[in-house]
Amino acid sequence: MRLGIRLRKLWRLRVGVGVSLLVALVAGAWSAEKISLFPPHLTPRKLEMGSATTHIVVDRPRSMLIDLKSDTYDFEQLSNRAILLGNVIANGAVHDMVAKSVNVPPDQLLISAPRTSKQPQAVADPKTQKHTSDILKSNDEYRLTIVANPTVPVLDIYAQAPDANAAARLANAAYDGLQSYLHTVAQQESTPADSQIRLIQLGRAQGSVVNPSAHWQVAVLAFLVTFGFSCATVIYIDRVRKGWKLAAISEGIARA
Repeated sequence: MRLGIRLRKLWRLRVGVGVSLLVALVAGAWSAEKISLFPPHLTPRKLEMGSATTHIVVDRPRSMLIDLKSDTYDFEQLSNRAILLGNVIANGAVHDMVAKSVNVPPDQLLISAPRTSKQPQAVADPKTQKHTSDILKSNDEYRLTIVANPTVPVLDIYAQAPDANAAARLANAAYDGLQSYLHTVAQQESTPADSQIRLIQLGRAQGSVVNPSAHWQVAVLAFLVTFGFSCATVIYIDRVRKGWKLAAISEGIARA
């Protein structure tokens, strides 16, 4: 019943509803497109987000995948080494190499190191602290999340970037950067090949778009919210105007 009454009021206030509709259309377009007046044109906003995943096996020169002599202790030892390598990716030279491969400044690449049962939470870092403004820039971030499998020596690499191609490059760069770093260290330390860690990437990362219809969803949501708020404002202004008139009439009667 109340809905019918409000719709009846809006029908009487067609000019206000028309203005509300125009404002809502502008808000919907602005939420999905950057509007420029000089010269007039629309530029799509970065609302979509790309993601990619790859997996890295930490192995020995004589692969444990086919060596039946390998026991649980061997796997546990390499699993601990995988956690160490995950932290190597997240810090120092490898971090900078990964950032360079996707053409972003190192301080704009966020990498979360693997967590363990002894350290289930990430160490506080000014670069990874959360702020309310992060909501506005989350789709423009370059982020790597490294997860160490607790049972086998495997690193799961999850990449987030503004588009699918950048996410795939970012995930693959984590493996390439770590491989290059270990090769450099092995050369500097003159470590023989049969004593070096072996990294196996289980397929190159393929990027995909997480939210392909984000532009339409954001535009429709902005339109509906703005139109509803504008119509409510029109009704409120109409009530204020009527109240003002009634007060003026009451003051005129009192003076008479």
